[in-house]
Amino acid sequence: MNTFLKRLLIALSLVAVGLVAYSHFVEDIFSKRLSPKDTVEFKLNDLKLEVFYNRPSKKNREIFGALVPYDKVWRTGANEATTFESNKDLMIQGIYLPKGKYTLWTVPRDSSWNVMFNTKQYAWGVDEEMQVMWDPNYDRLEIDVPVEKLDTTVEQFTIAFDNSTDNLQLTMAWDNTKIAVPLKVIKDQN
Repeated sequence: MNTFLKRLLIALSLVAVGLVAYSHFVEDIFSKRLSPKDTVEFKLNDLKLEVFYNRPSKKNREIFGALVPYDKVWRTGANEATTFESNKDLMIQGIYLPKGKYTLWTVPRDSSWNVMFNTKQYAWGVDEEMQVMWDPNYDRLEIDVPVEKLDTTVEQFTIAFDNSTDNLQLTMAWDNTKIAVPLKVIKDQN
């Protein structure tokens, strides 16, 4: 066997070992994620909003008050911390939120949710003991929004933007629960 083929086989073997090690120790790249990553965007004129999150499924489980406990901070999805990004300054329930990137945290309750926009960027949503990594000292904005009970079941946690009535909202729905965070864009002063 010539030298080129030997080097090629060694290089391919190293790549294969590297992929297997990465898959085992970091992220299983060979199987489908249980809570897949998703990014939702909203663009209108020069406004751009984006949310990155992971989408856990119901799978016949009781969700709020059980899998996601009431009155405790939730990472608002699974795996990596959920992020919200805006290229424009916003008003949310009369509170100013400067343009930028935030992590999104919630405290679900039966009739309302507390929603926090946090300035700290976290690599993951929970630590090794499954405790949320959220630090309240970095909260830029905190509001309460009412819960809407749905007639149908949402199988997979879903975050979306709704502008169907010209009242822009960030919505979150799972199981039979939905919340809507009102977003108002602050017009640029020219």
